[in-house]
Amino acid sequence: MNFTSKYLTEIGWLEIKGNHQEIHSVLFSNQEPSESDYQPEIALKLISQLEDYFKKGEWKFDVNLNPSGTDFQQKVWNELLKIPCGKTISYHELAKNLGDVKRIRAAASANGKNPICLLIPCHRVIGKDGSLTGYAGGIHRKKFLLELEKGIKSLELF
Repeated sequence: MNFTSKYLTEIGWLEIKGNHQEIHSVLFSNQEPSESDYQPEIALKLISQLEDYFKKGEWKFDVNLNPSGTDFQQKVWNELLKIPCGKTISYHELAKNLGDVKRIRAAASANGKNPICLLIPCHRVIGKDGSLTGYAGGIHRKKFLLELEKGIKSLELF
């Protein structure tokens, strides 16, 4: 059974979509949740981990992710998972890490289509000059997340 849940952060609502086994989407939303939002165990687990991230500064997410995208988008999103908490890379570096600096625009486009923000950390990709460019959730949220992560000790195992 598919579900939609919402979680209120300091920078707005996060809308979480998935099923009982995996998360398909985590995106910022401007709509408040309805009273009928169903929250299965996986949603409650993710919400608990999001609370630890925003309130305790703990970067540890261990829910199954299954974003829908092309093979190239999946490749880009897997590369984003390698960026450590508190670090950033440029779009140029992202394309280079993917094996072709000429595909910088394609990499940036795939980054912008990431349906699972935060958990697949597209906010950690910045301009080559260090500028904060492009973020589906808004630049103000990207700035907040990067500043928050500067003080987080990563609990990632991989």
